[in-house]
Order: sequence, then C-alpha cells, then structure tokens
Amino acid sequence: MNQPTPPAPGAVQPLLPSDPSSIAGYRILGRLGAGGMGVVYLGRTDNGELAAVKVTLADHAEQADFRARFRREVEAARRVSSPWAVPVTGADPDAPEPWMATVFVPGPSLGEAVAAHGALPERSVRILGGAVSRALAAVHAAGLVHRDVKPGNVLLAVDGPRLIDFGIARATGETALTSTDMVVGTPGFLAPEQAEARTAELGPPADVFALGCLLVYAATGRPPFGSGTVDALLYRTVHDEPDLDGVPPGLLDLLRRCLGKDPAGRPTAQEIAGELTEDTPGEAVDWLPAPVVRTIAERSARMLALPDIDPTQAGEPAAPPRPPGRRGFLLAAGGAVLVAAGGLGAWAALRDGDGDDGKSPTAAAGNPAIGVLADLSGPAQEIGRAQERGARLAVEEFNARIAAAKSGDPLKKLSRIGLKVADDQGDKAKAPAVARTLTSDPTVLAVLGPTSDYTGQAVLPSFEEAGLPLVTVSAGHNLLTMRDGTTPPNVTVLRAIPHHLFAGMHLAYAALLLDSVKRPGVLQERTDDHYSWQYVRGVDYGLGVSGVERRYRVVPGRATDYRSILRGMIDSGIDCYIHCGVAETAVLAARALRELGFTGPRFAGQHVFGTKFLKGAGEAAEGWFVTAPVSDAVAPAPDTPAKTKERGAVFVAAYKKRYGTNPPPYAGEAYDVVAMTLGRLAAAAKAGRTPARKGLWADLSKQKYEGAMGGYTFGESGDLTNGGTFLYAVQNGAYKLIGSAPATPTRKKKG
Repeated sequence: MNQPTPPAPGAVQPLLPSDPSSIAGYRILGRLGAGGMGVVYLGRTDNGELAAVKVTLADHAEQADFRARFRREVEAARRVSSPWAVPVTGADPDAPEPWMATVFVPGPSLGEAVAAHGALPERSVRILGGAVSRALAAVHAAGLVHRDVKPGNVLLAVDGPRLIDFGIARATGETALTSTDMVVGTPGFLAPEQAEARTAELGPPADVFALGCLLVYAATGRPPFGSGTVDALLYRTVHDEPDLDGVPPGLLDLLRRCLGKDPAGRPTAQEIAGELTEDTPGEAVDWLPAPVVRTIAERSARMLALPDIDPTQAGEPAAPPRPPGRRGFLLAAGGAVLVAAGGLGAWAALRDGDGDDGKSPTAAAGNPAIGVLADLSGPAQEIGRAQERGARLAVEEFNARIAAAKSGDPLKKLSRIGLKVADDQGDKAKAPAVARTLTSDPTVLAVLGPTSDYTGQAVLPSFEEAGLPLVTVSAGHNLLTMRDGTTPPNVTVLRAIPHHLFAGMHLAYAALLLDSVKRPGVLQERTDDHYSWQYVRGVDYGLGVSGVERRYRVVPGRATDYRSILRGMIDSGIDCYIHCGVAETAVLAARALRELGFTGPRFAGQHVFGTKFLKGAGEAAEGWFVTAPVSDAVAPAPDTPAKTKERGAVFVAAYKKRYGTNPPPYAGEAYDVVAMTLGRLAAAAKAGRTPARKGLWADLSKQKYEGAMGGYTFGESGDLTNGGTFLYAVQNGAYKLIGSAPATPTRKKKG
C-alpha cells in the first residue's frame, strides 16, 4: 500500500470530522497545526480575509488559572500596535473552548527559512532587526515584555517580518501565574536573568538579549550559545561569551551590546531600531533572498487554491464554487504578495508549472538538468569524483540519444539535459549553502548525492522544502529515509544502497557462511559513532537470529593501543573478528591482529572499503573480508546474472573510452541511478508531459530498474529492497568481488 503524501511545510491540512465548520464569524477551511493545548485553524471571514484561529481544548480551559492566562495573552496582543506585530482580529476567552484570531501570514518562520535556505545576508538581517526591534519597542511601550523572542515566533513576509505569539508576555511588574523558579522562554534565545529564573528582574532588556540571539542566528545559521541539552544551554547563556564567528562586521558591536550579561548595559529596542538604519521593506521584495521569496510564493499559492465558502440561504440552491477570491486574499495575506513579488510574471517564474498535468512549460529559462552534490575535494573525494564521472557519462549518453532521435520521436521534445555539479567538500557546515545552489535552481529536476552521511543530514531540510528528489548511492545513515510515527514519511531521498543497519546484518550473514565461525568478536569503535552504532546493531541482529554466541567490545575513537584491546578479545575465545568502525582504526586493528598471530576470519563494512585501508594496512590487510554497497563490473562475481554482465561490460567499455581507465567503485551505481532518472524524464516526454520535480520521487520509487551494476527496487520509505551489499576479499593488495552478501540468515537458530 502506498503511503499518503505528507503535507508540505506550511500546507493547510484537511479538517477532521470532529472539527468545527465555523467559529464566530470565521468559516474554517483547514488545519494549520495542532498540539497538546489545542488546534490552530485557517479561517476566512465573509469579506474574504484569512486568519489564524487558535482554539484551546475544553479540558485545558477548565484548569485553574488557564482562562486568566489566555485572557492575558489576548489583552497583551491587543495592546501592541505595530505594523511588524501580527494584530488580533477577534477573540473570546470566555467561550467553552477559548479562541483567538490573528491576521494570517503565509510565509515561513525565520527558523524554517534558515533551516531550509541558510543564513540571511547582512541587508536582510538589518531589515529583520529593524522591524522586529520596532515591534518590540511597541511591546515595551504598552508596558509588556514578550519573553519568547525566537526564530519560530518571527514570520517572514515579502513586505517584512512579523512578530507573533504573546502567550507568555507579561506586564512589567505583573504578578506571575507560574512558579517563581520556573524558566520561561526558549533555551538558546533567552537572557541570563531568564535562564536563572530571576523573574523579578525580567524587563525589556530580556527581550533585547533574545533579539540579539535571534539576529546572530539569522546572520550565521546557528544560535550564539550553541545547541544541546537544556542545562548546557542555560549554563552557557549565563557564563559563556556568545559565539559571534561569521557575524558581519557592521553588526558585531551592536550584537555584542545586545548580548551583554548586565541588563542595564543593553540598548533599548528603540535604540536598536535607530542603529539599523536600513530602510524598512515597504513594497520591495528584495529584502529576502530569492529562495525564501520562492517559499513564500509557493505557500501563498496553496492559499490561492483554497475554494471560497459561501453560506447557503434556506430555499436557495447551492451555487457552484467560485474561483478563489485572489484580490481579497492577497490584501489579507500581509502585503500584496503578487505586486511585491514583481507582478504575475514574477509569480509564474517562481512556479514549476501551471497545474498538475505536467504539460505546461518549465518556469525557468535553460535546459532541464540533473544535479550532483558530492564531496569532490574533501575526505571522501575518491567516492565523490567517481560518482560525478558516472553521472556525467549517463547524461552524455542520454544527450546522444536525443541528438540521434528521428523527427517525430517523442524524445525530441526533450532539450539537451544539463549536469550541474556542486562540491560540498564533505563539510556538513558548508554543505547546506552548497546544496542551495541546486535546490534554488528550478532547472534542476533531481540530484545525485550526497557522498556522506552527515552532509546528507545537513542538506536534507533544503531538499524537502524544495521538493527536489535526492538519490544517493553512498549515504547509508538510517535517518535519511526512516521516520518515527510522529513525522511524515520520507518523500525526498531515494537510497540505492542498504542503510547501515541492514548492511551490518548482511555482514553478519556473510560471516556465518564460514562454518568455522562459532564465537565472533565484535568491536565498535566510536570515531564515527552513528555509523558504528548502526552497524553493530545490524551485526548483533544478524548473529542473534542465527543463535550465535558473540563477544563485544566498545572503544573510544581516540583509542590507539589495539594490541591490548584485541589481546583481551582473543583471550576471551573469539574465532572471528568483526570491525564496526572506520578505515583508520581498521588499519590499527589489522596490524595488531597480525602481530598477535590471530588467523581467524576478519570482517569490516562500508567505511573501511577503499584504498585507504589497503595502503595503510599493507600486508596486514591480506585475507580480510570487506562488505560494501557496490559491485564490480570489471571483474563480476560468478553469481552475477548474464544480462547484468552484458550491461556491465558495455558500461565499462564506455567509461574506459571516456576517461581512459576502468571505472572505480561507486561510478557504476551513480551511472545507473542517473540513467534510471533520465529514463523517467524520457517517459514523461513520451507521455506528452513536461518533466518536473513534482511526482518524480514517487515515480522513481516505483521502478524496477535493471542497470549495469544490477537491479534496483525500492520500498515505500525510499530504501533499496533487494539486498545491495557485496562481499569482497583482500587478495594481493586488491579487493576481489566474491559475490552478493546474503540478505537473509544463513544459519538456523538451534532449538
């Protein structure tokens, strides 16, 4: 059964049967969000204005002091008068389920925008700071303290930011309704006096400190006091200096003063507004980077697609739905979205197509392209360069097919396919900005990459936000595709290799092909903790279901005395060694085992496979078995199907002709998945559709593709379903492919 498509970020979700159809004068169109306290609905008034309607669940409304807090929130929001604070349009704190409505802003929060598109340029930060400081000045002029200025409480619109959520705002000197020793606010974006729960000292300077944190986050992409546990954040906020690395020089002095530990030394919100002299956005859209504007436009488009809801008069037939009331919506949505975006032409340029049929022209000028996001100059450049070459060969061959197609062939409808390559250097800090060169380019329809696990995790939000398929042949971290029950399923990453948990399980099954293995020893070394933990969990499962006794040892990544470590494992009676770690420590283990005279089988996984282990271990690598998610078309295993051998031989010949050498590991898999993707673009053209990002991941995930390196089928989560782990033996200083590693147990558990 196919998984339902999850709502896109910022999407309006369908109403549940228990939801109201109207609240006071608001017709309810859908859900914007829900939590333990209640639901936020999208509502529309009779004159077409949209509002966010926050409704509290009845059981909370009956709690002591709750209505007092809710009433205080409403009163606080109504007392603030600023174009940069979202105004209240209606409320009833005394209703059975108290509710409050505010003007609806279709843009993302600052937190969403930075997570998806990275830090903002200096001019954007100045305008952001100027507007939010003016909103805070209005808050303080009303005798209030906001107390929760954070990225999630600032919404971005094309005509400027909006401060929201006065749920924990308090009047200066007001008696608290919460415990005096309770920390109120969001750790990482609160002042030292908040962090230490000095509630009597909380005043406007606390909001200024939080604004400083927010602007550092906007300028650098990270909070000034880092991340981690709540206790760690609170301690750093009180005792440590902020991390201002990467803040533009023109903002450093102001932000240092905002983040002073002494509240009396901080500037006022009005003073900050005066120092940030950049003009307020007004009608101009260029205060935000183009990818953020695109996000706002896409979310606004979803609002435009909502039907009008007209009341039906008794005795009158129901009228057919009218087209969306665009003018009314745009005026209500916070600043003439189409006009600010440059008119209808600019609006069209921000869309992938016009409608769902896929037949409309692609929006951006230029040919459609495949992207490559790879480590071409960092620690995994050997893998990244191989993948880039394989992808390039696939694109060149496809373009040759287009050029050779006869007149009338549907393939002629496709333009020449481009290849756009981005080097993330294997650096997870730099990768998001590099990835955005691809996600923000509407000509890029799918991307091969990333090379490594951690760059994959870093760039994933950008790809999810852009709806851009990401196909990887080397990143095995389980969280790239696996989700828990509280988050939507993956519809972005297609993984053409097994994730590390399954790969570890396959390794265990391969080890148990050897009858001599009765008591394997498994070492988890923590240089790459996530990788080694996932591998050892997979190995443990594979050995466990087979009923095999095993010995475990966990060592820190900095450990170097492998003679002592492995001597203890050998003395415990192990007859096989399984290394769950990286190549550098596998080299140490190989040398130590050789020196200790251990002759039993030795196994390792994906992060050991490569020339680094062979060169580093030298003769000590001989006889090791290493599993990897890549096959070998140059010297295929005996169990390779004949058709796969034929396709592999064609690929090897083409690669040698193009590059003058045999293809290295990962080149063939990259070639296959890019060829598979191009095949779906060709299928779209033959069906009369213009290829687009939309629907491409779902189309690819349904494929049963036979390529040069073997077959590829995928499950609902986007993971490979047909094995995908291969077993190599080190012989004469090189890897020799033995065959596919077993995907199912090779021994039956006794009893």
